[in-house]
Amino acid sequence: MPIGRSAKKSLRKAQRQNQKNTLFRKTVRVAVKNFLKKPTIETWKKVSSVLDKAVKKNIVHQNKAARLKSRYSVLVKTETKKTEVVKKTAPKKKTAKKMS
Repeated sequence: MPIGRSAKKSLRKAQRQNQKNTLFRKTVRVAVKNFLKKPTIETWKKVSSVLDKAVKKNIVHQNKAARLKSRYSVLVKTETKKTEVVKKTAPKKKTAKKMS
C-alpha cells in the first residue's frame, strides 16, 4: 500500500486510467468481432476509426493498428469480390423455346 500523499494520488490516478483503458480495449475488441462476423466497408470504417482512436490514446501500438487495418482491408476486398461474382452468375433467365 502507498504511504505518502503523492503515492496515494498516483494510485488513484492509475486505477482510474486502468478502468478507462479496459473499457476502450473492450470497444476495440467488440468492433473487431463485429467486423469479422460481417466484413463490409461500413464495419471496416468503424474498426479503422476505433483503432486510430486507440493509437491516439496509447492503448494499441501504431504498427499493430496499421497491420490490422491492412489485413482487414484485404479481407473486405476479397469479400466484396465474392459477392460480385455471386451477383453476376445468379440472374440467368430461361427463354421459352420457339415452336416451328
